[in-house]
Amino acid sequence: MKIIRPICLAALAVLIAEPALAADKLPVVTTTTMVTDLVRRVGGNRTEVVGLMGPGVDPHLYKPSANDVTRVGRAQVIFYSGLMLEGRMGDLFAKMARRGKKVYAVTESVPEDRLLEPAAFEGHWDPHVWGDPALWSACVDTVIDALVENDPLGRAGYEQRGAALKQEYAALAAWAKSRANELPADRRVLITSHDAFNYFGRAFGLEVVGVQGISTVTEAGLADITRIVDFIKERQVKAIFIESSVSPATIERISRDSGARIGGELFSDALGEPGKKETAGGHTYDLGTYEGWIRHNINTVVDALK
Repeated sequence: MKIIRPICLAALAVLIAEPALAADKLPVVTTTTMVTDLVRRVGGNRTEVVGLMGPGVDPHLYKPSANDVTRVGRAQVIFYSGLMLEGRMGDLFAKMARRGKKVYAVTESVPEDRLLEPAAFEGHWDPHVWGDPALWSACVDTVIDALVENDPLGRAGYEQRGAALKQEYAALAAWAKSRANELPADRRVLITSHDAFNYFGRAFGLEVVGVQGISTVTEAGLADITRIVDFIKERQVKAIFIESSVSPATIERISRDSGARIGGELFSDALGEPGKKETAGGHTYDLGTYEGWIRHNINTVVDALK
């Protein structure tokens, strides 16, 4: 006898309410892995999303290839993170916009009063907003509005998937705050290669110290290294962290000079490998998703600093 498995009613409602595309799926190109994950979750089966950057790719240094230009040229809609994160792709986006392509920065819907502006980079916002699930949730609105604008018949599905994703991010933030609160106050110091975790630290009560500034374009100098080593010894920091998209050489040297151990690798400007699973604290998650980014980073930091 054939067994009919139960289907999630909410998902079924979307499928029933959402008309099929008359032609091919909406062709979309995205830049970073975080943006790709976000757009795929909202777009669902009505979009064909091609991400230009993969795991471990540093968007600050990324230079579009000839194949990237071709992919962008074929897309109807282009999503990028914005706030100067993809610094070397600005000219390409401007060129595509002049050709009539629809180009959107997902961070457009983040309120300016929630953005950080590090003193060393006066005039430039910190672009690493995905570190705070509440801010990344705000980016969902830009994606919904843009997809509806280009595919009005898919409105119901885009809005329902977007609303569900916001709820998921809210639950993820609550879990992460609870996990971070397991750390004693004097141990909540997060030292990494560059300032990619300021929003992450603000959201979860961590004091963040980056060896470099908000960009990886320039390398850390001897004065930066000495400053961090002195800080570690003064605060008796037990663990520091490398990043998946930044060379570990500087952190490894600081570890040797300060005596602090390397507590693990954090995902900063890119997600992990899609399909690679990790289990910790009763949760199993895909490292190639935004959920995996938050859970892996919080678990790594808390376990090392405990």
